[in-house]
Amino acid sequence: MTRALRIVRVTLPAIVVSASIVSLATVFVAALTPTPSFDLVRTGTLGSESTLLSRDGEPLQRMRVDMTRRQLEWTALDSISPSLVRAVVAAEDHRFWWHFGFDPASGASAVLDQFGDRRGRGASTITMQLAGLMTEGDRFGRRSLDEKMAQFRYAIALERRWSKQQIIEAYLNLVPMRGEMIGIRAASLGMFGRAPEALDESESAVIAALVRSPSASRPVVARRACAVVKKMHGTADCTRVQMTAALLPSFPLTILGLDEAPHLARRLLTRPGTTVRSTLDLPLQRFAAETLRNRLATLTERNVEDGAVIVIDNASGDVLAYVGSSGDLSGAASVDGAAAARQPGSTLKPFLYGLAIEQRWLTAASLLDDAPLALTTPSGLYVPQNYERDFKGAVSVRSALAASLNIPAVRTLQLVGVERFRQTLLALGLSNVLHDGEYYGYGLALGSGDTSLLALTNAYRALANGGLWSPPNLNAGSNSGGGVRVLSAEASFIVSDMLSDAAARASTFGLASPLSTRSWSAVKTGTSKGMRDNWAIGYTDRYTVGVWVGNFSGAPMWDVSGVTGAAPIWREIVDHLHAARASQPPSVPVGVVQREIVFVPAMEPARREWFVAGTESSTKITTISIPTTQAAPRLLSPADGTVIAPDPDIPASRQSMLVRAEAPQSFNVCLKLGNRTIAACGVKEALIKLPAPGRHQVRLETAEGALLAQVSVEVRGVPR
Repeated sequence: MTRALRIVRVTLPAIVVSASIVSLATVFVAALTPTPSFDLVRTGTLGSESTLLSRDGEPLQRMRVDMTRRQLEWTALDSISPSLVRAVVAAEDHRFWWHFGFDPASGASAVLDQFGDRRGRGASTITMQLAGLMTEGDRFGRRSLDEKMAQFRYAIALERRWSKQQIIEAYLNLVPMRGEMIGIRAASLGMFGRAPEALDESESAVIAALVRSPSASRPVVARRACAVVKKMHGTADCTRVQMTAALLPSFPLTILGLDEAPHLARRLLTRPGTTVRSTLDLPLQRFAAETLRNRLATLTERNVEDGAVIVIDNASGDVLAYVGSSGDLSGAASVDGAAAARQPGSTLKPFLYGLAIEQRWLTAASLLDDAPLALTTPSGLYVPQNYERDFKGAVSVRSALAASLNIPAVRTLQLVGVERFRQTLLALGLSNVLHDGEYYGYGLALGSGDTSLLALTNAYRALANGGLWSPPNLNAGSNSGGGVRVLSAEASFIVSDMLSDAAARASTFGLASPLSTRSWSAVKTGTSKGMRDNWAIGYTDRYTVGVWVGNFSGAPMWDVSGVTGAAPIWREIVDHLHAARASQPPSVPVGVVQREIVFVPAMEPARREWFVAGTESSTKITTISIPTTQAAPRLLSPADGTVIAPDPDIPASRQSMLVRAEAPQSFNVCLKLGNRTIAACGVKEALIKLPAPGRHQVRLETAEGALLAQVSVEVRGVPR
C-alpha cells in the first residue's frame, strides 16, 4: 500500500505537467478549428414552435410543430435574469469569466478526484459543454478520448472567436432542461410560468441545479439548489429554495401564447421554427370570431354549438378571416369547420340556375311548376318537398331562386342534367363532389353532395367576379392568377340580381329579414337534411362572406333555419365590412338587356326583368302566361306511385292521407278513392282515414263522372 501511494505521488505531478503541455499544444491547434459565427448559430437555431402572422405582420398564432422537444424562440442575454446567469455560472463553471475555454485548475482537480476514487464534478467548462451541444447534440453521453479532445479544441476555438457574453447566451438557449424542454425560455415558462427575465434567485438556483441533472427528484434538486445559493453567497437560508423545488410541476405547464387563428395555423404551419405571413386581417378575424361566438351563445338552447366563418376579398382572393370553430362553446373546438365537408343544402341552387340561364334554357322570367313531384330513380321514388311544406304553383325562376323553393330547382336539374351540373360544381372548386351524377341523383339540386365552407364561399366569389373562378389565397403574397371562366358574365349578373332581390324572396323570408343588408349584397341560405347544417353565403362588390352553423357531432339543430342561424352572423359581418363605404350593384355586362314583363294571370307583380340578349321578347312589354297544360285540373297530392308505410306506434285511427287537387274555377271537380267519393264535389282538399293495406286509385273526376286525373298509391300493412 505504501509503495502504491508513493507511485501516485510521483506520477500525479508528471501527469498534471503533461496535461498542461498537451493543453497548450491544443490551443495552437484549436486556432485552426472552424466554428460557425454566433449570428449563424442564433438564426439557425429553430425552435419547436412556428408563428402565423397577419397580412400586416402582426402575430396571430403560435403553435408547436415539433413534438419531440419544446424549444421556444432564442432569448437574448439582456432578457435573462442576472440571478440566473450567476446561478448557472456558480453551479457549472465558477471560473467561466476568466478561463480560455479550459480550466486547468478544474482539470487537475478532476484528475486528482479520479486517482483518489472520489466523485467529482468533472472538468467540462460551460464553453466545453456548449461545444458538445453544437457538435454532438448530446452532452450526457460518454465520449472517447479523441472525442473529448475534439470538444476541447472546439471550445478553445469558440473562446477565440466569440465573446463570453455570446457563449453564455448560446449555452442558456441550447442546454437541455427537464423533460422535453430545451433552453431557458422553455424551462422558465414550463416550470414557473414566467419569462426568463422575471426569474428570482430561488427559481434561478433550481434551474441551475437542473442543468446538471434534469431528471433529478425534487429533494435532490432542492439540495443541489441550496448548494448553488451557498456558492453564490457563502452562506444562505435554503428554506425558500426548498419550497420552490418542492413545487416543481410533474409535467411542464401549458405555455400560453397567441390564439387568434388556430385552425389556419394548423393548415399553414408545417415546419418548426418558421414564421408564415398569412392573408388574414387581424381586426376582422377578431370581429368575425366574436360575432360567431356571440350569436351561437344565443342558440345553445336550440342545440347549436359549432360554427365557422370565411371572408374573402373578391379581387385578390385573399382570405381575410378564417374562423374554424366557436372556441370554448364547442365540444370539439379543434375541428376545422371551415375545411370540414358538410352538406350545403340549397346553397348550390344559384349555380344550377346560372347554368340553365347561360345555356338559354331558362330566363329569370321563365315559369316553373312548384307542385308535387315524384321522380323514379334507381334507388326508388324521389319526392322532393319545399321547406315550408306547401306549394306555390307557377313561379318565375327569380322567385324560385330567391325564395329557395325546392321543387322548381329539381325540375331545373331535370332540364340541365345531373352530370353536367356536377361538372360545373367541380369547375367551381367543390372537389368533394367526386361521384358520378347517378350517385347523387336529383338530390344534388338540394345539396346532396358534400363541400367545405372555404370552397363554397370561394365558389360564390366566382359569381361576384362575373363567372371567373380562381383558388383562394391563404399565404400573403401569393397570386391565384387571372381566373378560369366557369359561368358567363351575363348569367352571373342575372343570378346576382336575383339573389339581391328582397321582394322576390319575401314569400319565404319576409321583407325585413337578416338577409337584408344596409347596402347592396347578394345572398343565399341553405339547410341540410335533418337540420344538421345551416349556411348563409353571399357577396358584395368587394367581399364574399360565408357562414356555417351546426354541430361537429352531426347532431341536428332544433328549429334553426338560415334566417335564425347563419344569416344574422352573415349580415353583421357584411355591415361591418361596409360601415365606411357602401357596396354598389355590379355593372351591367354587355349582352344583358332589360324588358318590362307582365304575368297573366298576375301570380307575380309586373316588373322590369333582365335577359341574356336573344332570350328576351321583341315586344316592348312581354306577357308571361301560364300554358294551358299547366292550368288543367290535376291531383297535387298524393304523388303517383306513393308508398305509405303506417307507423305501428301510432293508432290507426290517427293516421290519415291528404288528397288535394288543383283546377280552374270553371271545373266542378270531385275527389274519389276508387269508386268512393271522399268529399263533396267542388271541394279540392280532403284529409281522409288511411286506406286499408293494398293498392288504391285516387281519382279526380267531373261532376258528370268524366276522369280528369288519376294516381296510384300503395298502403303497406303494419308489421306484426
